[in-house]
Amino acid sequence: MSNESINWDKLGFDYIKTDKRYLSVFRNGEWDNGTLTEDNVLHISEGSTALHYGQQCFEGMKAYRCKDGSINLFRPDQNAARMQRSCDRLLMPRVPTEQFIDACKQVVKANERFIPPYGKGALYLRPFVIGTGDNIGVRTAPEFIFSIFAIPVGSYFKGGMTPHKFLISDYDRAAPQGTGAAKVGGNYAASLQPGYEAKKAGFADCIYLDPLTHSKIEEVGSANFFGITANNEFVTPKSASVLPGITRLSLMELAESRLGLKVIEGDVEINNLARFVEAGACGTAAVITPIGGIQYNGKLHVFHSETEVGPVTRKLYDELTGIQSGDVEGPAGWIVKVA
Repeated sequence: MSNESINWDKLGFDYIKTDKRYLSVFRNGEWDNGTLTEDNVLHISEGSTALHYGQQCFEGMKAYRCKDGSINLFRPDQNAARMQRSCDRLLMPRVPTEQFIDACKQVVKANERFIPPYGKGALYLRPFVIGTGDNIGVRTAPEFIFSIFAIPVGSYFKGGMTPHKFLISDYDRAAPQGTGAAKVGGNYAASLQPGYEAKKAGFADCIYLDPLTHSKIEEVGSANFFGITANNEFVTPKSASVLPGITRLSLMELAESRLGLKVIEGDVEINNLARFVEAGACGTAAVITPIGGIQYNGKLHVFHSETEVGPVTRKLYDELTGIQSGDVEGPAGWIVKVA
């Protein structure tokens, strides 16, 4: 696709084929040097463990165009570290941090013409590792592929930075001692039906409660939850089955260091939503999506407003996106420039 045909003002979150993607293969105990390719089709064995046993993981991250035309990667070392933890959980070889970040830079440079103009979106990067090779038994794969592709994106939820309503789901996203803390495809496959049902009922997505007691909020669709109390507390769930989001981690640090909020990782009881004056969902794709209301047991609990963004949520959003786009000085090491 030509970038001239893209309407930057109407970018959503959809697949757009770009020029190049990175591909590296793991054989005989090591990753090769990797290469850029124009081919967006993977050629893998029909016996690949990724196809039959879900041996795969992925990441999501973004590159941003700054006012001066330079390009920022936001905390790629954290994505590398999380992918390494996911690989450990599924018995896949780790991609070294240096190789991971170098591959990201290569993909961004090769697809620079698809990076949205300043303030119009970002270039979304999707790194992933999959088990491949001829195999049929339930065991780790004989070979693996590490790849990264990129697409220009705008807002994940329609309407962008406006409050959305969410529905508490009766389904579980992950098991208490399962793979909830790893970014693996099976977690997302399990979310398709509850997400579909929530959207069919008129909600942006569903919210999952803890799988053990169904009494505490864990995740909002594929994003993390946070709430703001009247006592200037930033509260976010802590659980072994919650994916540790990099946007969540960053907001926790900014809430404490720049907004002076007390950060609490702990239980978010579904029957005590009144403690929050604002609430939101956060993640790489969604950035911050204000939660206008949560429906539970047939009743809608409204936070700050169903139509207006809360003041603390707005400050967090402005601080985070300002750092990502180069308008605000970020903490040391958060921004990696792509030359």
